[in-house]
Amino acid sequence: MNKKRFISKINPLFLNGIAHRGLHNDKFTENGLKAFKNALDHKVAIELDVHLTTDNDLIVCHDEDLKRTTGKEGIIEDLSVKEIKENYKLLDGGEVPTLDEVFDLINEQVPIVVELKAYRKNHKPLAALLLKKLERIKDKKNIIIISFDPRALAATRHHGFVNSLLVVKNHEPNYEWIYHLKFMFDSVDLEDVMLEQKRVQRYAKNHFVNCWTIQKEEQLQKVVKVADVVTYQFLDPKHVEEVLKNR
Repeated sequence: MNKKRFISKINPLFLNGIAHRGLHNDKFTENGLKAFKNALDHKVAIELDVHLTTDNDLIVCHDEDLKRTTGKEGIIEDLSVKEIKENYKLLDGGEVPTLDEVFDLINEQVPIVVELKAYRKNHKPLAALLLKKLERIKDKKNIIIISFDPRALAATRHHGFVNSLLVVKNHEPNYEWIYHLKFMFDSVDLEDVMLEQKRVQRYAKNHFVNCWTIQKEEQLQKVVKVADVVTYQFLDPKHVEEVLKNR
């Protein structure tokens, strides 16, 4: 999909920068409702990650193991929502949220990037359940679907939502992303160091490119020369918006 068409199919708030796992900090744990409320208060687009539970629901967390954000080990895909709610708390004291709970909070007031976290070859049921959850979305411009797993991402096609293939430099040889883009994906979401590649720079002239995860000012100033937008953390959202608009 060319850049102009892609931009026409997304909420313009995405173009001001995307808060990685919510607008989290020392007070608000990543991918928690407090971090998402902080992003909502700042009118910032958010990115989040979803995992499939044993009772066929979607839990929002980056890692499959809950250890890093709750202090207690547990693989999400081996647990039910009830087990997670009863036995785990985020480090900020909040609950590990379901995707429905995030949707209830955000209520399409800011747009959301949803990353499909496939695990143990569950890409098909994971994608199918996400599409079911997305039936409540009134304006499809408010959602971008992303994943490192091309199978999960391809399963979300033809439902009115744009998608982006996540690519990290060290795993790039696993598949040729430009080839896949011709058939299954609308854009790419690249690790920031990949923007140094000449072929990426050529691609970005006519196609939409997001890059991640920007955490420092020098990174931001470097990547905005190529990327259309950035997914960031630990930076002031107003500053990121200003840099993107005034480059």
